[in-house]
Amino acid sequence: MASAVLPSGSQCAAAAAAAAVAAAAAPPGLRLRLLLLLLSAAALIATGDGQNLFTKDVTVIEGEVATISCQVNKSDDSVIQLLNPNRQTIYFRDFRPLKDSRFQLLNFSSSELKVSLTNVSISDEGRYFCQLYTDPPQESYTTITVLVPPRNLMIDIQKDTAVEGEEIEVNCTAMASKPATTIRWFKGNKELKGKSEVEEWSDMYTVTSQLMLKVHKEDDGVPVICQVEHPAVTGNLQTQRYLEVQYKPQVHIQMTYPLQGLTREGDALELTCEAIGKPQPVMVTWVRVDDEMPQHAVLSGPNLFINNLNKTDNGTYRCEASNIVGKAHSDYMLYVYDSRAGEEGSIRAVDHAVIGGVVAVVVFAMLCLLIILGRYFARHKGTYFTHEAKGADDAADADTAIINAEGGQNNSEEKKEYFI
Repeated sequence: MASAVLPSGSQCAAAAAAAAVAAAAAPPGLRLRLLLLLLSAAALIATGDGQNLFTKDVTVIEGEVATISCQVNKSDDSVIQLLNPNRQTIYFRDFRPLKDSRFQLLNFSSSELKVSLTNVSISDEGRYFCQLYTDPPQESYTTITVLVPPRNLMIDIQKDTAVEGEEIEVNCTAMASKPATTIRWFKGNKELKGKSEVEEWSDMYTVTSQLMLKVHKEDDGVPVICQVEHPAVTGNLQTQRYLEVQYKPQVHIQMTYPLQGLTREGDALELTCEAIGKPQPVMVTWVRVDDEMPQHAVLSGPNLFINNLNKTDNGTYRCEASNIVGKAHSDYMLYVYDSRAGEEGSIRAVDHAVIGGVVAVVVFAMLCLLIILGRYFARHKGTYFTHEAKGADDAADADTAIINAEGGQNNSEEKKEYFI
């Protein structure tokens, strides 16, 4: 926004120029009325002392409505008019000479001329001038900035299907925006860093961002998101593609039988091979490492069944699975115990249980005995004897008192009681 003061004494020339422009743009029936308005305005030009013309810049999104306001402080009913960037009169007071019906009068008074412009396009961007016919005349301009959101957002992956460990290129393009957009990359919830290039054409910008991504099997089915940030966009404008990653099988051997996991002579063994990969392995095979498979072994797809185990079946059994990406395997080491091993183990377990029970009973009995003895001795703490020399107080002298005391001691010995 800026304001300027036209040269002093030029009000008549300005009125004549405005009349010529307006008359040329107005319909024939309105030319006379417009000329009369301009001439009367030129005749009534007031002094500009104390008046101040001002405007505000406008930022608007393409397709929306822009509001232009010419305001006057301390107005004295001077004439206000609004001109477009080509210096054509849009409104002279409350009269619109310009034929563009997108301009509509919102408010007209001595202190304000407010006009709306609907369905704004990029061609409407520029400076709009407010003029106040004072002495000297005043002029101020407002700048309309039009924001254009990206017209198209595209994401492109170099390869629709990638192999684990491979590096792929992902591109995202935001076309024809103003100003240039900012592109951010996400893999799931994790933000990644890309490299952007900007192309400008006719005041419009196209941004292309490149992301180099090394994929792993954990990335299969994870979305790669291209998110755009732009002042004309509210919320998140984004597009995404889901990764499709192929990886070699993952193999795991599960013992189905015996359930306790102890393999003894004469028992049966059943193993199941679980293989997961992308694409899913179609061939799962069992082999015996460094030896041939036992003749009584039965193979059924991912299952291996060996009946009537014996010591000759000991060894390493391998499950192999493969797909177009690669192959993998898992090993199971078989050791066959003697048939008595399980029985001895069971007997030993029983013996341990019996011994443990006996020890528990003995300990409990001892604790009970200690408690009973403790309570007994607490009540009978022993026998205490108190010997007093009877008649000592009545003795005439010390010798008589000693003799009486000895006599009392002999009598007390006869009264002793024994407690167990």
